[in-house]
Amino acid sequence: MTARQTRPRPGVMALCTAVGLSLALTGCGGGDDAKPSATTTAASSAPASSASPADPDAATKAAVLASYTSMWVEQMKAYRVASPDGTKLDDFATLDALTAFEQDLTHMKKSGTIGTGQLGHEPEVAELDMAAKIPTATVEDCIDLSKWKAERTPSGEVVPLPTAQPLRYVATATVERWDDNRWMVTEYKPDGNQTC
Repeated sequence: MTARQTRPRPGVMALCTAVGLSLALTGCGGGDDAKPSATTTAASSAPASSASPADPDAATKAAVLASYTSMWVEQMKAYRVASPDGTKLDDFATLDALTAFEQDLTHMKKSGTIGTGQLGHEPEVAELDMAAKIPTATVEDCIDLSKWKAERTPSGEVVPLPTAQPLRYVATATVERWDDNRWMVTEYKPDGNQTC
């Protein structure tokens, strides 16, 4: 690991912050189970299968999306129980992204909420810079809240989304290839004002 990879970088909003926008008291959601949902599986495999055979970066983009999707699956497991315990979230997310997710989980635990239902997404690699000192990819994702909900524990009371909350919006992730050839999500920036 380089010094750059271990240095914390402040100022990234996490998924939960954007998912709720004003859901400060509700926390963030996840899938019905610990496995990737059909939406997750289809979304993660679609870019690789639709890539042109002549695309020299097809395998690299597939590796980026595999790491991003694995991070997503672990994140949803954590949001279902408001805790990173028992997940492999830190195998796929680090720096600002991991810090922001951990802050979301702490907030959820304090407010007594968990995420249920499905939080859909449709990621694709928007940019790839293999010539950089640390190869970097930008993943753009369309987050879908239509089947997502937050519940208070232990009552199971559903906390409704704010009426102004868009059901679909864009999130952007920075994914870096580290010295051990792992692709790691280092930043995750949801934008509730940009719909998709």
